[in-house]
Amino acid sequence: MLDLALHGEDGPVSLADIADRQDISLSYLEQLFARLRKRELVNSTRGPGGGYCLSLEPGRIDVAGVIAAVDERLDSTACGGAGNCHGDKRCLTHELWQDLSDSIYDYLSSISLQDLLDKQLAKKQKHASQPISWT
Repeated sequence: MLDLALHGEDGPVSLADIADRQDISLSYLEQLFARLRKRELVNSTRGPGGGYCLSLEPGRIDVAGVIAAVDERLDSTACGGAGNCHGDKRCLTHELWQDLSDSIYDYLSSISLQDLLDKQLAKKQKHASQPISWT
């Protein structure tokens, strides 16, 4: 999604281009983007020059939403949050792992795609403005 935000200003971005830049399997990206499209985070365009673009402004897409859209878990508990870690009982550390899961979710919900985009653009500007060392 960040690659799409970085490279999608001029039109749709092909998954093949993302796969090459990010060294990710094209078939895996196709699965992920099918889920992202189903959750209406991206739009697809078919045909020559086709590809994907964000369906919302980057500031309206949070990282937790992207992770949830591709069916990844943000749960640190061994029981998937069900509280049946030891058969039908909670383990002694269930609340610790549940609190960690909640903190991770809250943190990732507070970060938008725009935040990540801004950091990448700032990093590019910083590297572009550094003087060239000839020694």
